[in-house]
Amino acid sequence: MTPASLSILIYHRVLARPDPLFPGEVDARLFERQLRLLRRFHAPLPLAEAVQRLRDGSLPPRAVAITFDDGYADNAQVALPLLQRHALHATFFIATGYLDGGQMWNDSVIEGVRHAPGAQLDLRAHGLGCLPVASLAQRRAAIATLLGQLKYLPFAQRQRLALHIRRLAGPRRHASPMLSSAQLRELQAAGMGLGAHTASHPILSTLSATAARRDIANGKRQLEEALQAPVPLFAYPNGKAGRDYGAAHVDIVRSLGFTAAVATDWGVARPGDGTDLLQLPRFTPWDRGRLAFLWRMRQNRLQAPPAPQDGS
Repeated sequence: MTPASLSILIYHRVLARPDPLFPGEVDARLFERQLRLLRRFHAPLPLAEAVQRLRDGSLPPRAVAITFDDGYADNAQVALPLLQRHALHATFFIATGYLDGGQMWNDSVIEGVRHAPGAQLDLRAHGLGCLPVASLAQRRAAIATLLGQLKYLPFAQRQRLALHIRRLAGPRRHASPMLSSAQLRELQAAGMGLGAHTASHPILSTLSATAARRDIANGKRQLEEALQAPVPLFAYPNGKAGRDYGAAHVDIVRSLGFTAAVATDWGVARPGDGTDLLQLPRFTPWDRGRLAFLWRMRQNRLQAPPAPQDGS
């Protein structure tokens, strides 16, 4: 008999059509294929229900919950209709500071490099080198390099540098990639789950305890005010235990009244295995082929459980 387990999948965006700059990004066609595979070979559940069944021991074998992080507009525009078509549920974790026209730092970097004029992006004055951007491959490499260089900088410095990189591309007007409040309510009206993901999406380990608590609490309060409903679920930004968050942040999440929280360490949760409901593992199955996707799901079930961050 296959033992009961819960795989929690992470998505961020579902593009309407493939993006040449990000050939591995999930698009509508790929997402729909994955939804069909999940329905056929797994037991999809809303995350809140899966957590409750994990707690009471009624979790079915190969249970799976679908989650999205950050709050991109295509979650409502592209992903929601596909989820509804296949009668599936997802939980969307929202960084509230970017609703209604915001842009996250990584998207500022991406758009800056995407539209950078010339063959080089000269950032030596900011300690970031001079990056070739003459070809699509070079632009991909430049984005990966810059995201790696900026990710763990202090929040204000990271935001400032990302904005500078975006401005180098010149005065361009683009629709915000993030959800509007109306789209957020559309997800709610469709019965989807909504969870908190901080207000400004900082790496919590780079903040003081006071600042981390403030950002987590503000995200929860702002989302509850927008939805006029309690928000018991939380996702740690970036989400690697011991690197992006620690025991002190787990304690903050607990003290603010969240009943479950998800990280980004691979693995599954099983009834009775001591899984901390405030540090549930999640992973991203990136394979485009059907068999490879199912194999990746199986490999994730074989992962050793991640070490929890022990709090008081």
